[in-house]
Amino acid sequence: MKQPAALVALARALSRLPGVGPKTAQRLALTLALDKGLAQELEEALAESRARLGVCRVCGNLAEGELCPVCADETRDRSIIAVVETPADVYAIEKSGEFRGVYHVLGGVLNPLEGVGPDELNIEGLLARLEGVEEVLIATSMTVEGEATAAYLGELLKDKGVRVTRPAYGLPAGGSLEYVDEVTLARALSHRRPVGE
Repeated sequence: MKQPAALVALARALSRLPGVGPKTAQRLALTLALDKGLAQELEEALAESRARLGVCRVCGNLAEGELCPVCADETRDRSIIAVVETPADVYAIEKSGEFRGVYHVLGGVLNPLEGVGPDELNIEGLLARLEGVEEVLIATSMTVEGEATAAYLGELLKDKGVRVTRPAYGLPAGGSLEYVDEVTLARALSHRRPVGE
């Protein structure tokens, strides 16, 4: 059965969202087509987000003004910067409640196959922020590209008078060893620490 062109176009657009496959996009499109109130609410939220959201002039995180909430918070420890790939990584770290420093959003990772080199990332902005910084925590993903980005940044920062760190590798809390992948287990074993620390 041929579907209306507008429904197909909506589903196609929705399928471009991260984590939304073709079937989910089709269900969402049908829901929005049938629920006009929900569609209107979504339209208004999208318009408001386009109008109000921008990029923090300091760190590159999402912001409603010149500064994101973290950069605007005077109680944050500015001696440590966590370098992350995207604003989603900022939110993930913030949910842990363990980090009180500030962030720097790169806007991605090095990926030569996709044409992403150092000039496409927010690296110069990081280098401009190092005055008074004691530690740079490179919290890029544990993918090949994330590791390559961390190595590149580590090399850039090695003579800048800051300590360069990576998040600890470890096993998931409550996890069983038999279900842990080999890479995670190998890293956890190679970065082991004394009991009680």
